[in-house]
Amino acid sequence: MARKLKVYLDTSVISALFDKRNPERQRITQNFFMNQDKFEIYVSRLTLKEISDAHSPRLRKRMQQLVSKYTYLKESEDVEILANEYIRHGAIPKENKSDAEHIAFAVLRKIEYLLSWNFQHILRKRTREIVSAINSLKNLTQIDILTPGEIL
Repeated sequence: MARKLKVYLDTSVISALFDKRNPERQRITQNFFMNQDKFEIYVSRLTLKEISDAHSPRLRKRMQQLVSKYTYLKESEDVEILANEYIRHGAIPKENKSDAEHIAFAVLRKIEYLLSWNFQHILRKRTREIVSAINSLKNLTQIDILTPGEIL
């Protein structure tokens, strides 16, 4: 049996599955989840916290049920340290530290892909370049940051 690719999901991917405001993004996300058995999927305590902040109790419950079957990554001091490095070098604005933490969780746990729909911070070319440079300097695993449609 072929080895499954390791994939970290940020909250934007999980919420996109239920978001009807952007039908194309929802369709692409649904396609990813229909093929999820090809992947080893991870989420973090940060993902769970962001889900718990959802305004709609029904949506919150649906997202919590979805992620309950994925491997949960626990927080650690090294995640915060690396996230702060990404911020210090301009990969992510300091006001959006959670975006840097999503990347740090995935990198430090040697996950190959981070999937996101966050074009404002996570999927930017500049972010990808800075993350790659910092990871190289620190001898950390490189990570591909993609949308769900790019991994299939």
